[in-house]
Amino acid sequence: MAGKDGQVIACKRVELDGIRYVIVRESVFDRLCRQVGLPEESPRLGDDALAPAFELDRASLAEKLVRRRGAAGLSQAELARRAGVRPETLNRIERGRTTPDFATVRKLVIAMNAAEREKMPLEFPTDSNKERDDVSRK
Repeated sequence: MAGKDGQVIACKRVELDGIRYVIVRESVFDRLCRQVGLPEESPRLGDDALAPAFELDRASLAEKLVRRRGAAGLSQAELARRAGVRPETLNRIERGRTTPDFATVRKLVIAMNAAEREKMPLEFPTDSNKERDDVSRK
């Protein structure tokens, strides 16, 4: 991606659970913050201050994962196999016992999206398909 001044910004675009994100280097993020007038360094929070937010995210992720897996008709073992993660790991994630790293979330999202696509009808009926089906029944 190129800025107004022609400077190229290296970034990575990802989508997780239907939400698009852009990953940029921290130095680029800091420069963008300065340009819009945000403080150069955000206050650092201790691990204990972040714990409630992590717990909420962990519970939210677990709930979404269980719901989507069930809707796709997959067992924990099958989703784990498709995603290339250990079933025990998926079980801990779904129970909210652990927060997965980005690579694990990505594997799960890719496997879940593929399973959901498999569940969709492969072909929507069109008039020509209807006529062909009607002819084959006669």
